[in-house]
Amino acid sequence: MKFIAELQEGSRLQDVYLCKMRHAAVTKNGKNYENVILQDRTGQLDCKIWEPNSAGIGEFEALDYVYVVGSVSSFNGSLQASLRQVRKADEGEYIPADYLPVTTKNRKAMYMELVSFKDSVKDEFLHALLDSFFGDKEFMKTFYGHSAAKSIHHSFVGGLLEHTLAVVRICDYMTNAYPILRRDLLITAAMLHDIGKTQELSDFPVNEYTDDGQLLGHIMIGAEMVHDRALKIDGFPKILETELKHCILAHHGEYEYGSPKKPALMEAMALNMADNMDAKMETWTEILTAAGDTNEWLGYNKLFESNIRKTQGV
Repeated sequence: MKFIAELQEGSRLQDVYLCKMRHAAVTKNGKNYENVILQDRTGQLDCKIWEPNSAGIGEFEALDYVYVVGSVSSFNGSLQASLRQVRKADEGEYIPADYLPVTTKNRKAMYMELVSFKDSVKDEFLHALLDSFFGDKEFMKTFYGHSAAKSIHHSFVGGLLEHTLAVVRICDYMTNAYPILRRDLLITAAMLHDIGKTQELSDFPVNEYTDDGQLLGHIMIGAEMVHDRALKIDGFPKILETELKHCILAHHGEYEYGSPKKPALMEAMALNMADNMDAKMETWTEILTAAGDTNEWLGYNKLFESNIRKTQGV
């Protein structure tokens, strides 16, 4: 098959993809059309069906695998396809693994490294709390395959595991560089900072916001999850729970980025910087990877507020 990442302006679309989304719309002139988002493991493609009642458009729904025929063009700097034919694909026409974006890293190895960080936490209460999560088979089944976001960065199977481990590694480095940091608190906060995403976002292939995700968000959900598990650990110190929850509540750093609190503890500030660093570096990585071998300027990026390109130096 021809993966979405390989498509260019002028490409002919003639293959099976996962229909991530489908909904009806109306042009300014009152003409009916449909918005469709196709997905494979390399990305997503915005598509339009301009003649939804034509003979070439069969019955299909969101999350169906569909065989499509169309053409790819460019609109506002992004690729967009016009679909002339769409039908539900038959079993045997596709391999499901081709349609879910998956981390390129070894998930088992990442999980084992995360467990080693858990085992390095000496505080009995924080260690017990980490055990209650990472020793829970049901929680780990969800955590192991979850994304870290709907889009932007780590929005793939295993993304939450990959992002969490990266943040833990950065925090571990900081505890060595700045011994004043309370290592057990910071490592625990790093391991738990995004656990709320297991409830904020639905499982793949949907990977959309749940009701709790829309109404509460992963930061609030994560703090509640920590509170609920800490209650079950006999004698868990109230101040320790409060400091840990503060780190989670403040890990986005600024109110404008959805953080309920701004960092008031050094550990919370360290976690915020580690989280921000990994998110932005992964975003850069994904942008440059998608751009391929080009050294041309890639245009203005809203997240970085800058026109960006790949390094050209030797």
